[in-house]
Amino acid sequence: MPRTAETTVFIVDDDEGVRDSLSMLVDANGFLVETYGSAQGFLDQYQPERPGCLILDMRLPDLGGLDLLERLAGMGAGLPVIILTGHGDVPAAVHAMKVGAMDFIEKPFDSGHLLERIEQAVDRDRQSRSQSADHAKLAARIAQLTPREREIMELIVSGKANKVIAFELDISERTVELHRSRMMKKLQVRSLAELIRVSAVHGSSAGEHSDAGHTQGN
Repeated sequence: MPRTAETTVFIVDDDEGVRDSLSMLVDANGFLVETYGSAQGFLDQYQPERPGCLILDMRLPDLGGLDLLERLAGMGAGLPVIILTGHGDVPAAVHAMKVGAMDFIEKPFDSGHLLERIEQAVDRDRQSRSQSADHAKLAARIAQLTPREREIMELIVSGKANKVIAFELDISERTVELHRSRMMKKLQVRSLAELIRVSAVHGSSAGEHSDAGHTQGN
């Protein structure tokens, strides 16, 4: 899996020996690594734009691992989290996965297995960030559309021909064609298939704009 110099594995564990051993393991496998002795210490330094993953001990003083997960979820953080847990904490770790953790690994853990899960977590984070960036680009393009262009986009995607759209909107077919051409250019799409994909990926936002468009004229 391709890595970047900015990919960081964050480790939160109150046991200094565990932090040191994990840090050496992660560093030896090509990742940047940052360690924290408390959940609050991590939160104080957390920057959502930094890619990577979090290795989190379930049992922590003061703010516990589950509490940290809930805080991150409340912030809308998408950082993949791997829980480290003792045998007696497995039910809590399962609950943590329901809150948003990617996986849990029991102590003592196998280094090879942990590294495999780190690779998967970092890859998941990379894909999620790439998808979010794509969505942001589409949102920016859709924001350039006029209300009428958004309305016509929705009608086209629903399968209606230019002639039908012209009749429903009480405008000329030539006007529909002009709006369609401008809309396709702004969205940087060349075919109906590409337009449908854009609409599907950004459907909720496009739908909201389309509702506004019904009150506008040409």
